[in-house]
Amino acid sequence: MKTQKVLEEKTRKNKVYTLMLYNDEVNTFEHVIDCLIKVCGHSKEQAEQCTYLVHYKGKCDVKRGGLKELTPFLASLGDKGLTADIKE
Repeated sequence: MKTQKVLEEKTRKNKVYTLMLYNDEVNTFEHVIDCLIKVCGHSKEQAEQCTYLVHYKGKCDVKRGGLKELTPFLASLGDKGLTADIKE
């Protein structure tokens, strides 16, 4: 039983999560692009592509990684007025 708990914990730590950005009617293209460059480290082209996907598809995965890695990015995007969350 203890071995299973350890295995579940390791699996959770190694799991890859996705930081999703969602469309809204408030932020401009320029603001979203700027945030993706500054917060997520995107190139200008990558930020533009993600912004268009968010606009036309309603959402876009902007970064992948561990939960601890993505949590600060989520907070920073939220601080800048963007709507995002982390998905499994």
